[in-house]
Amino acid sequence: MTLAFVFPGQGSQAIGMGKDLYDNFKSAKDIFDEVSDALDINFAKMIFEGEAEVLNKTENTQPALMTVSQAVVNVLKKEFGYDINQKAKFLAGHSLGEYSALCASNALSVKDGAKLLRFRGLAMSRAVPEGIGAMAAVLGLKYNDLAEVVKEAGEVCVIANDNCEGQVVISGSVNAIDKAIELAGLKGAKRSVKLAVSVPSHSPLMAKAADEMAEFLKSVELKSPACAIIPNVKAEAVKDVNEIKELLVKQLIGQVRWRESVKYMCDNGVETVYELGSGKVLTGINKRISSELKLGSIGTIADIENFIKNN
Repeated sequence: MTLAFVFPGQGSQAIGMGKDLYDNFKSAKDIFDEVSDALDINFAKMIFEGEAEVLNKTENTQPALMTVSQAVVNVLKKEFGYDINQKAKFLAGHSLGEYSALCASNALSVKDGAKLLRFRGLAMSRAVPEGIGAMAAVLGLKYNDLAEVVKEAGEVCVIANDNCEGQVVISGSVNAIDKAIELAGLKGAKRSVKLAVSVPSHSPLMAKAADEMAEFLKSVELKSPACAIIPNVKAEAVKDVNEIKELLVKQLIGQVRWRESVKYMCDNGVETVYELGSGKVLTGINKRISSELKLGSIGTIADIENFIKNN
């Protein structure tokens, strides 16, 4: 059985995520403590007892999701002797999840991963004043048809996330997104939903954030990953450290090519994909990309025990 592990992005966060792991395993608590120390914020308190409004701020969401994913990885390794780098052919993450994949592969330390994601979130928020940018999920329209729509919408409007056939996210300036939603409807989209975000991720409007990220990354040590990573903007396996750094910067303004990334896994022999961390968003998306893949998600003690029993 050829395996890949994937890591969720924004939208998968929830108050209470990872609590049973934190309460029962020192190896999980250690990850929460490491992130809290690195950022001087009590992440356990924020995630377990905080307000959703605070957790949903992108500068908090990003390191929080990485924390939960790394807690799962660490529990698997320390408590059950299961090292995902020895078992997997590929690792990949959706948007911020790419940093989780890099931490899991030992290319990034958890401390540096947390600092990078906190900085990334703040840089994204700084890049565009609130009310200028928007994002929308367009459902039931083919990718090529939507590509025509974003061209016609004017201003800044691009495909941000190619999640799966019939579920694509667009990003750009507010007026252009509104126009694109209207045009998508005329072309036969089943539905378009504006996302509750103020940051137009994965669009040219993030250019300032990308510049800041490029500068910040110079101060961070990135090692060669123990397992091949599939970066979002390339949708092919990469191991070269310099290329990975370049792609992390490009990712802020570039497209999350998730559908192609999963197809790449399938084309290279992957039979089973497990999502590590909070929620099951990617598992649902992956199911729509390939009906042949065996899929699962691991975010709780029960999930881990079930996984170990079957692997």
